[in-house]
Amino acid sequence: MRYPICFGIIFVVLAGCRTDRVSEPTEASADRTQSKKVLIVTGIDYPGHKWQQTAPLLAEAIGADKRLEVTITEEPNDLAGDDLNHYDVIVLHFMNWEVPDPGPAARANLKRVIASGKGLVLVHFACGAFQQWPEFVELAGRVWDPNLRGHDPHGKFTVKITDPQHPAMKGMSNFETVDELYTCLTGQTPIKVLATATSKVDGKDYPMAFVLDYGNGRVFHSVLGHDVEAFASSEVKRLFRNACAWCAGLEPLD
Repeated sequence: MRYPICFGIIFVVLAGCRTDRVSEPTEASADRTQSKKVLIVTGIDYPGHKWQQTAPLLAEAIGADKRLEVTITEEPNDLAGDDLNHYDVIVLHFMNWEVPDPGPAARANLKRVIASGKGLVLVHFACGAFQQWPEFVELAGRVWDPNLRGHDPHGKFTVKITDPQHPAMKGMSNFETVDELYTCLTGQTPIKVLATATSKVDGKDYPMAFVLDYGNGRVFHSVLGHDVEAFASSEVKRLFRNACAWCAGLEPLD
């Protein structure tokens, strides 16, 4: 199921309604000279991650920047389609838990589209997507290692902005959130860490947000966003909104 997200007056999802062709989202107040299209790919995850609740909140947070036109697809297999070229930023908000990932065609298409100059944003357990694809770490920068300790107990912690000069961190300062502090990422791909948090379990700092280049494309990866409470944070909303603007080649708003 794929549907555009329009914000302003009413947001309604018609259950069971499916169309093959999606009308483009409209926003009268958007600056059309800078308008960019964002596709959120969701639809499946670990059962503890309620994507049905968090995906709309993520879309709302991103769409608060009226230059960003947000569409949600609940079909990860859409990553294999030609329509992927029509979007400026792809947001991965899924983890193919106990089901096959979208497959070789989707992998190759995603690599091609991002390398061509599009943006990629990874949210929370998207670090665990494509477990059977070793090259995913080149796109994601860091990936979930099931052999490592997963995260601190769910609770409050402080996210520290380590690179406030980076455009994606515009307007941001250290903030508290209630979330899962991931300690399970691995990989050797060069990344630039933008934010960290200190584990209450082992006292070590772990990356909460980082960026990298992939070909001509920009990639932003944050492990924040476990549940509805996590997205209640205005700073978490700003983080992903800034990320999408930056990945699309726009200056994030104040």
